[in-house]
Amino acid sequence: MKHDDAKILQEVQHNAALGMTALDAILDKAENGDFSLQLSRQSLRYSEIHNKALDKILQEEGDARRESRIEELLLRGGIHASTALNVSRGHLAEMVIQNSSRGITNMWKAIKHNGLATDEAVELAQELVAFEQENIERMREYL
Repeated sequence: MKHDDAKILQEVQHNAALGMTALDAILDKAENGDFSLQLSRQSLRYSEIHNKALDKILQEEGDARRESRIEELLLRGGIHASTALNVSRGHLAEMVIQNSSRGITNMWKAIKHNGLATDEAVELAQELVAFEQENIERMREYL
């Protein structure tokens, strides 16, 4: 596997995992209903993208990225702290938008810094970017 492909696929894997973690923590705070259903659908889509990246890495006998428990705990802790006094749907939607915006930025950086990557890796990264942009649009309804 080319170095640039591996880096992009690892970044896709990582960002999708962070998305799932963030949504899991936010779902704990959301009331049941349309909003929580939307968050669950987003989490499922992150899982699908994560698995695509992981499959491509393993097919090429590359190294999958090991997720940091510390990073996960910091993300969950930040979400819990941010929602300590405000668990309104608008605030939760804003948090999802912020996380998706970070994900978009991280993916564009990975694409730009790994210019020798093949179309297949770049297309998966762009799929994640498009999904993140859709998330932002959906969450604007709840602000």
